[in-house]
Amino acid sequence: MNSGDSNAIQDGVTLGVDYTGDSSPPALGDDCILRAGTIIYNDVSIGDGFSTGHHATVREHTHIGDGVLVGTQSVIDGETIIGDQTSIQTGVYIPSGTEIGDRVFIGPNAVLLNDPYPVRVDVDLTGPTIEDDATIGGNATLLPDVTIGEQAFVAAGAVVTEDVPPKTLAMGVPATHHALPADLQQRNEL
Repeated sequence: MNSGDSNAIQDGVTLGVDYTGDSSPPALGDDCILRAGTIIYNDVSIGDGFSTGHHATVREHTHIGDGVLVGTQSVIDGETIIGDQTSIQTGVYIPSGTEIGDRVFIGPNAVLLNDPYPVRVDVDLTGPTIEDDATIGGNATLLPDVTIGEQAFVAAGAVVTEDVPPKTLAMGVPATHHALPADLQQRNEL
C-alpha cells in the first residue's frame, strides 16, 4: 500500500483486496481517516483528507480526489471517478461507471444505478454523471446514464429518469424539473 503521512487507520480496516491476483495496492494521500470495517480494494487512488464512516467499501479502479467523505456502510462499486470535496453520506450505493464532480453532496441512502434492465438484457453498464456542486437528497434514486447538471438539486426521495439540466430542481416520482429557488442558486459549501 502506498500510504501518505498522518493517516489514522483504525483496527479492522482492510486495505488492498487483491481481486485478480495481479493488482496494485491502493494509494492513499495524507491526513486520511479510515474507520473500522472499511474495505479498500487494490487499484484505487485516493487524495488527501479522505475519510470514511464505519464499514464503507471502495472497489477497484476508483479514483477519489481530495477532501472526500464516504459515509458509514456506503458502497462504491469500482470503475468510478469522484472529484474533490465531495460528501457521500451514510448508506449510499454508487455503481461502477459513475462519474461525480467536485463539491457534490449525496444524501443518506441515495441509490445510483447502472443497469437499465437487470438480468434481462445484456447491455453496457453506465452509471450516472453528477456534475460539480450538485446536491442529491436522501433516498433519491438516479437511473442509469442520467446526467445531473452543475448546481442542480435533486430533492429527497426523487426518482430521476432523465437528465437534470444545470441549476434545476428535480423532485417527485418520476422527477419533474422546476426552477431552482433563488436561495439554492450557489455552489455547495462542503
